[in-house]
Amino acid sequence: MASSALLVMDVQRDVVAIADDGSGYLPRLRRAIDGARTAGVPVIYVMLVLRPGDPEVGPRNRVMTNVVRAGLFREGAPGTEIHPDVAPRQGDVVVTKRRGSAFSGSDLDLVLRARGVDSLVLTGIATSAVVLSTLWHALDLDFGLTVLADGCLDTDPEVHRVLTEKLFPQWADVLTVEDWVEAVAPR
Repeated sequence: MASSALLVMDVQRDVVAIADDGSGYLPRLRRAIDGARTAGVPVIYVMLVLRPGDPEVGPRNRVMTNVVRAGLFREGAPGTEIHPDVAPRQGDVVVTKRRGSAFSGSDLDLVLRARGVDSLVLTGIATSAVVLSTLWHALDLDFGLTVLADGCLDTDPEVHRVLTEKLFPQWADVLTVEDWVEAVAPR
């Protein structure tokens, strides 16, 4: 039987401040987190953190260069912390990454393999960034994949819609938070 983990990716204070559209995203994500815990599904948090001096950012990487210019994801900055509405509990695994994918520059694969996880449930901000790049990376690593469409958020609603309705279903199961929580709920 497949062993799953729920990934909560880049739901950091500054990112939520930029992307949250007032649609109730954080309460929905909290529902997914609580549902995972009730079902015994591990919740693994992933956050982007850049070290002082940005040694992991090359000049040809437009995305990361823009992140640096915006002053986001600075190690130790309050805005880099995971949003308190969905914050980890003591004992939860928090993985630090240095690039777009949750796997890039992190020990996520090691953490998942050590726990016997072979299937991932993806949530996070932004759909067109961490969710998309993690989905592709996980696909190449042969993980089973589920994307919680309303557990993801993007600053561009049309991009979010195209990804979750047209692209992601080619490679992953795409569900709502509520449908997923009902499916994993103990009987």
